[in-house]
Amino acid sequence: MKYPVLFAGLFLLCVTPLIPQSLDAMEVVEDEWQIIAENCDFPEGPAFDGQRNLYFSNCYGRWIAKWDGETTTVFLDFKHDTSVVNRTNGLAFKDGFLYACEYGNGSIVKIDEHANAEILASGFRGVRFNRPNDLVFDKNGMLWFSDPKSYNREILDGRLFRLDPESGEVELMFSGLGFPNGLNFSPDGKYLYLSESAFQRVLKFEMRADGTLAAPKVLVELPGGDPDGIEVDQESNLYIAHFGGKAIYKVSPEGELLIKFSTPGKKPSNVELIKGRLFITECERNKLYSIQTK
Repeated sequence: MKYPVLFAGLFLLCVTPLIPQSLDAMEVVEDEWQIIAENCDFPEGPAFDGQRNLYFSNCYGRWIAKWDGETTTVFLDFKHDTSVVNRTNGLAFKDGFLYACEYGNGSIVKIDEHANAEILASGFRGVRFNRPNDLVFDKNGMLWFSDPKSYNREILDGRLFRLDPESGEVELMFSGLGFPNGLNFSPDGKYLYLSESAFQRVLKFEMRADGTLAAPKVLVELPGGDPDGIEVDQESNLYIAHFGGKAIYKVSPEGELLIKFSTPGKKPSNVELIKGRLFITECERNKLYSIQTK
């Protein structure tokens, strides 16, 4: 199996955000958050199936939950058998299947509606992935995922991969990252956004016509916490979970900070936008919340 390297190399970004500004100068939304699920165990990766169900990982608890709009149940419990699934993080749906970043064993897994899981990929060039974190499909059905390792600005060993879910072919798209985390595409597929948590910033990559990535720019810097999961609305605005910063930031595609949603706990980890309603996983209080956006 071929593993072409399309763009991989250490890089140093000495670029200021596209629109420098103070986080304190933003509007803070104080609306009440609705509790969707409680008693979670480091919840992450909320993913909507396009029908009525919202799924999310419990990273430390070794189970994936399903919320059907009313109640939360266990969809997949792997506490007693970690051979295929050990610890999941980011989730994404496509064609009725749930795809998961499985960081315990270092793999990407595919799960059907009956909770049967199979490993799609477990490494690159014979070496297992580090800690697959978050994932997203592009408009061509290819699966992109972040693979962080060291949380250290001096050790840039984080990577970004692309996986063909049909063939299992893995491509290294970018390396030399400081703990790459949440990621998402613009609605037109022209840009890829990636949280680089160790530098507390979000990068913006332009997609070339041949499917490779141009060198990134810094879209926005978010000090005081780690940019984590990213959601993008139809107007190309980003919703960025600020882990440790007690906020979700709404940011324009040009990097302008639009709204700060103060969260109930300090550790929002990921976001999902469903018909104008924002759902977040939060790891200090271990709950799933939602709020209606304006």
